[in-house]
Amino acid sequence: MNSNDFIRQKGNYEDLLCYKKSVCVYDVTFYFAHKYLQKCDRTIDQMIQAARSGKQNIVEGCSASTTSAETEIKLLNVAKASLQELLEDYKDYLRVRGMQLWSENSEKHEQARRVCAVHNEPEYYTEAIKDRSDETIANIAIILIRQTDYLLKHYFDRIKQDFLENGGIREEMTRGRLQWRNQNKK
Repeated sequence: MNSNDFIRQKGNYEDLLCYKKSVCVYDVTFYFAHKYLQKCDRTIDQMIQAARSGKQNIVEGCSASTTSAETEIKLLNVAKASLQELLEDYKDYLRVRGMQLWSENSEKHEQARRVCAVHNEPEYYTEAIKDRSDETIANIAIILIRQTDYLLKHYFDRIKQDFLENGGIREEMTRGRLQWRNQNKK
């Protein structure tokens, strides 16, 4: 390792599966909120902002990851919290309208879960939900949110393990400085 390369570059959020899923969640939510909620309903803005916060905090956390594991973890936790808020909005929508929240062992849930597990491109959902009912779209969104949450949990675990193995920015800077000193002794 070159002593000038002591800080490992991170932050490529676009390759993260949790980010790709969060974009799908955002796009489905944007469509859902504008199609099925009343124009004056504050929930439209709240749902869209929660979906946006989930996505954007992954971006911001990953962007900060090169110099601060703490900031990365905090922002990814904000992303998780925002998605949990959105999950409750979808569950509330179904409950107060007397619609079905698909149980995890139902045929509909299992089929949608399998489809959502392999499709991580927002264009797929934009097209697929056009002919679906609000109940179906809400359940699909719930599945996508749960999958994103699962992926974020595993990403957290990876960040923690990386920190335990490599330390933080100060330790990397110290290792880089010591390496430079050893290479440049006179």
